[in-house]
Amino acid sequence: MKKIEAKQPFELTEGGELRNWQGRKEWFFNRDDTDQYEQYYEGPYKRQEVWQKRTLEQLITQDTRVKNLLEFGCGTTRFTRWWHEIGIEATGGDISPFMLAQGRQLFAGDLVMADSHFMPFKDHTFDALAFVTTFEYYRDPVQVIREAVRVGKYGIIFGMMNRNTPKLIRRKVQQAVGRNNYYVTATFYTPKTLQALIKEALPDRDYSIRWNATGLPKWFPTQQWKVPYGDFFGLHVQLNDV
Repeated sequence: MKKIEAKQPFELTEGGELRNWQGRKEWFFNRDDTDQYEQYYEGPYKRQEVWQKRTLEQLITQDTRVKNLLEFGCGTTRFTRWWHEIGIEATGGDISPFMLAQGRQLFAGDLVMADSHFMPFKDHTFDALAFVTTFEYYRDPVQVIREAVRVGKYGIIFGMMNRNTPKLIRRKVQQAVGRNNYYVTATFYTPKTLQALIKEALPDRDYSIRWNATGLPKWFPTQQWKVPYGDFFGLHVQLNDV
């Protein structure tokens, strides 16, 4: 396991009040929301998860240098546990004590409570960084990308909620009537807009980008394609200058 520079102990935080982070209230500090996270994946989101994992695996395994990674925004370690299943040693990081309190009951590996804008690791501690449906919540995404390539030697793997999806309308309506806390502070990206951020963050780096979209209707003739439409896309930034 990788050693971290400073790992603070944490306990299950009592209460369910919303707490501010980045100057705004976030759902992942609300026990009413975080306690349902694992059940959501085991229920209506299960089929989507299968294709999300398949997409991410196809992308990350093309860089054979990646033997370990740090997943930031690991939550309850849903995907952190899965990286091990495909042969990649994973460490998890998150800002939410509610999520990590669950994660430490489910995951035997290392966890750290920290802010992704200021990762408490030395340069090149890991082979790669992973962000799975968490990058959407960062107020300064350019800084997070720069931190990611500082800590992750060979690149970044993103799993993203796609802006190009019919479900975007449903999400907005749910928010308007107070039925969905999860996306209130989220910024949805497309492969194109995410690549523009990467270009801004890494102007002097040599890298390659691969991506695929999934999250398509069950009746659709394919479940994965190189077209920027669907509920989810995976994007891999492979650094070539190391």
